[in-house]
Amino acid sequence: MVDVWGWTARIMLKKGTTAQHAISQISAIESGLGLRPGSARVIPDPTRAGRFTLRVIETDPHAHPVLWPGPTITTIARPIDLGLSEDGQPVTVVILRRNVLVGGTTGAGKSGILNIILAALVACSDVVIWGVDLKGGMELQPWAGCLERLATTPEEANALFRDAVAWVNQRAAHKAAQGQRIWEPIPDDPALVIVVDEYAELPEESHDCADSIARRGRAIAVNIIAATQRPTQQAMGKTAVRSQMDVRICLRVRERRDVDLVLGQGSFNAGWHAHLLTQPGTFLISAPEHASPQRYRAYLLADEQIAHHAAQHAGHRPRLMARPDASQTGRQRPDNDADGPAQGETWAIAPPDPEAILWRVLTEAEPMGVPVGVLVQVTGKGRTWVYERLREHAAAGRVIQTIRGHWRATSTGNPPPREGTR
Repeated sequence: MVDVWGWTARIMLKKGTTAQHAISQISAIESGLGLRPGSARVIPDPTRAGRFTLRVIETDPHAHPVLWPGPTITTIARPIDLGLSEDGQPVTVVILRRNVLVGGTTGAGKSGILNIILAALVACSDVVIWGVDLKGGMELQPWAGCLERLATTPEEANALFRDAVAWVNQRAAHKAAQGQRIWEPIPDDPALVIVVDEYAELPEESHDCADSIARRGRAIAVNIIAATQRPTQQAMGKTAVRSQMDVRICLRVRERRDVDLVLGQGSFNAGWHAHLLTQPGTFLISAPEHASPQRYRAYLLADEQIAHHAAQHAGHRPRLMARPDASQTGRQRPDNDADGPAQGETWAIAPPDPEAILWRVLTEAEPMGVPVGVLVQVTGKGRTWVYERLREHAAAGRVIQTIRGHWRATSTGNPPPREGTR
């Protein structure tokens, strides 16, 4: 099949030969067919091991920058348009309930990818954006007017991530008490996306908090977008956060082994050859809707466009803590703050109180009670801690076990504080 960019053929291999053999011989295929080096793509057939699609690019649509066409969505539930494929078709990806990892060497275009994602998110009315940029805000500062919070120092980053964990705990407790499994973002109760430039620079406390958010934030629409040069175990904070990245965007990398670091173990052998990318902004993406190694080029968003787009949406952003309870904030809320924080101001969330969260979920539980697994999730504590508290409350007659593994409170009063916990 011939098109404006080149041609495509479906190849059937002899028995005992697989698409992996073709992937390892791409240079030889190009030589045998008299093609330009780097113009052939081998795409395995997901239904037949002995068949693949050969895509030959004769006129590269990625040879020149592709200008950003403007936002195409107004809700985070819709896919974000990142750029164009080698067939000139848009490439889109869903961000809601997904953690995103953006990796690539210096100058490959990580900031460009972040700008495209931010440009789409600031046009959405159901998402709040927090930013962390430990280069003094150099990368994220142009979007500052659209970010509810922007941390530019290690101390500010730690405070931001502590507040994010507190928000995860509060929202999870509310969800459990209401019997909800999924939190659907709306303008009055938006999703939260934390964008981190150079994730490896985060202090240890922030890494620990980010790991907790990545593991527990999906159902309640709290997610992380992390950009880094090489997402090694050390760079990712020695936690399991890298394994929680649902969307992997890989720009140019220096070494073959870096492909597996960004896209996952075995990706290089499966044909994800990001070390061969040459143009800034060209990338591979691995996501549930992108299972094959196809090349894309991100849109170019000029500084003037960023400034104009950010100014256009800065005054219309939703607030995460529009009407918080005074007990949940870092300061008492004066009466004249009833409509939310002033422009540029945020209310800090107090560190989560597992005891209070536990009691709240138990008192708001349905007659059948709440499973212990849910109590573990919303408190962020282990099963031993939860069972110890349940036994103490049960001995005092404050809670009962309705059926095996399910508990609820017998009253709605405040339990006495445990000795040594206040």
